[in-house]
Amino acid sequence: MPLTRDKIIGHDLERLAFRFTMLNDGDVVQCQISDAAMDELAGMQGTESSARQAQFLSLRETIERLASDLYDEAPRVRGHVVRFFTRHLGR
Repeated sequence: MPLTRDKIIGHDLERLAFRFTMLNDGDVVQCQISDAAMDELAGMQGTESSARQAQFLSLRETIERLASDLYDEAPRVRGHVVRFFTRHLGR
């Protein structure tokens, strides 16, 4: 079952990733995409952290679809964080 849209948490400068949540039948699923993966999806490089939210919003549907697909492939463990990187984009 696909995940559904939830909240934007924001850019995590320490992890160089953008964090957001999605829902699986009412349960919150923590998700994050690396800065490099977001840049690759956008066809650019070195986006400033202050521009990450706008970048996420412009790519949100694609990013959420990818997160949902990765979630479906992962073991069903409560608290599992869906993390994706550039290596996940070539699928």
